[in-house]
Amino acid sequence: MKKIRLGILDQSIIARNSTPKEAILRTTELVKLADKLGYSRFWVSEHHNFQKIAGSTPEVLLAHLAGEAPNIRVGSGGIMLPNHSALKVAENFRMLETIFPGRIDLGVGRAPGGDRPTAALLNPSNTFSEQEFMQQLKDLRAFLTDHQTSESPHENIIAIPQAETVPELWILSSSGGSGYFAAHLGMALSFAHFINPNGGPEAVKEYRRHFRPSDLLAEPRVNVGIFGFCAEDEATVQRWLTEMDFRMLYIESGARGPYPDYEDIIQFEYSAPQQARIKYNRQRMIYGTPAQMKARIEALAADYDTDEIIISTFFDDFEATKKSVELVSNLF
Repeated sequence: MKKIRLGILDQSIIARNSTPKEAILRTTELVKLADKLGYSRFWVSEHHNFQKIAGSTPEVLLAHLAGEAPNIRVGSGGIMLPNHSALKVAENFRMLETIFPGRIDLGVGRAPGGDRPTAALLNPSNTFSEQEFMQQLKDLRAFLTDHQTSESPHENIIAIPQAETVPELWILSSSGGSGYFAAHLGMALSFAHFINPNGGPEAVKEYRRHFRPSDLLAEPRVNVGIFGFCAEDEATVQRWLTEMDFRMLYIESGARGPYPDYEDIIQFEYSAPQQARIKYNRQRMIYGTPAQMKARIEALAADYDTDEIIISTFFDDFEATKKSVELVSNLF
């Protein structure tokens, strides 16, 4: 068994009866804890027009988090590149890398991070095409390294400031498509098992098979993102699982009303299609007591042949979230 490194993905969820400011304060406290416990990296996400998540601007939040936690790598999981100019993303992350050299990760994806109308407002020229995304990736790599090529011919344009080091560049994927982009361009791959629990190991194998070394990365590199929670007692695990079952259905339905209390959730009677969806969604999670969690993390790492797992814990109970982060850290 490889030595497994652990990271955290945090979306700055707004808990019941809480505020966006309190969500950001929770994220700040969590990165400090992760730093203290020795986690390898801490990523934050980009979401838009979703009122229960405060994380809309990773590039802004990361400057704060990196200053609060002096050792851990911090990064985006991810920047939704079609929402932005490749040049501006490069400048944002070169600035972060200049301030915090050797500690910045730039994870990019091609999902909108919200609905299509919102994405169209963020970038009115967005065509949602794979070809445009591929060109953005080529441009981004060129701007970050000052290596302009025929594929990214912007010889008179430099991303400022010119940092002495380069952020780690990751492509986020929940299917095989973006894995091919990562392989072709010689970038690291983060597979979002928490989005799509099917076909990930095969997609990663194809990424490794087609990988082409680049000036950014000599060999293929993979981590896997998963929803996860650990507690010392089964009752707390079951509560998290019950909440997650409902939360996933709630998000997928596009609901925008008040989020019900746990006492109301446990009274719900799910239809057969909802029960089937819950069964599917549980494949996107790992959970359990410490012994169960250790075995499940090791199994996931073995399935993907990776030594790094990124865990996202959606839970209103922040004390239980912090305890989970601590318990998982102790396992490895």
